[in-house]
Order: sequence, then C-alpha cells, then structure tokens
Amino acid sequence: MAKTNLITRAGYQQLQAELDHLWRVERRETTEKVTWAASLGDRSENADYKYNKQKLRQIDRRIRFLRKRLEVLKIVDYAPAQEGKVFFGATVTIENDDGDQRTFTIVGPDEIYDSHTVISIDAPMARAALGKQIDDDFEVNTPTGRHRWYINSIVYEKTKATR
Repeated sequence: MAKTNLITRAGYQQLQAELDHLWRVERRETTEKVTWAASLGDRSENADYKYNKQKLRQIDRRIRFLRKRLEVLKIVDYAPAQEGKVFFGATVTIENDDGDQRTFTIVGPDEIYDSHTVISIDAPMARAALGKQIDDDFEVNTPTGRHRWYINSIVYEKTKATR
C-alpha cells in the first residue's frame, strides 16, 4: 500500500525544521569532524573518521528523503465544511461496548512517529471512522477480530493557510 501524501500544516513544518537542522547544523558539524579526523593520517584505523563518515552518509540519505517527500506532500488545513464529521486532521474520541475509550488525531503517515496520540489516515481504524458523525458506530477488523466503536467527539484544530 502506498503512503498517502497528506500532511497537517504542523507536520509539514516539523519535517521542514528537521531538514533545515540536518542541513545547517548536523551536516556542517559532521563534515568538520570528518575533515579533522582525516587530517590525523591513516584513515583505515581511524574510528572517528569511520564513524563520522558513516554518520554523514546517514544524514545525507535523510536529507535526500526529506527533500523528495516534502515536494509531494499536500498540506491539509481545517475547513469549516469538515465540522461535525471525521476527516483528516480530526481529533476523535471513540468508545467500545466495554466502555474502553481512545482518543487520537488522524494525520498523514509521515507524522505518526513521535506521538502515541495520532494514527495514520492509512490505518484501518482511521479509514473506518472517516465520514462518521458523533454517535455513529463503525466496525474495524483487527487481528483479534471485528470490533465495534462509537464516535463520542470530533474536534478540529483550526488552522489557516499561510502560503
């Protein structure tokens, strides 16, 4: 399954900040360390040189990935038409028949790695909840079977386009 190319404005800004930090700080510092370690002589047994050279390759790989990914991502801002239904960017509180409650925000797949309070729009739970309203129910297939959930609340962070 291909990744969805949607992202929240905050998520886009976070990826852009990571790219800027890698390019302006991490890469510059690591390049200086590689140059210093190379000046010490024999590189074949120079642990500083090998380690920083490997780190530089990892930084460059992440920079290339972020540049390509940022080009294809589409920022989705809040729109008043979303109000009352579950769409991208919604923070949803759901409950099952046992009274278990969960709250999550539906975001793009590039935003899920730093938080336990978000799920990807590509996740089965998010897909099943899309378009639902408060008090609607939906079912999700999981490895432990089919589960029914009810929508208790839907909240959107009101963002405005800035570009």
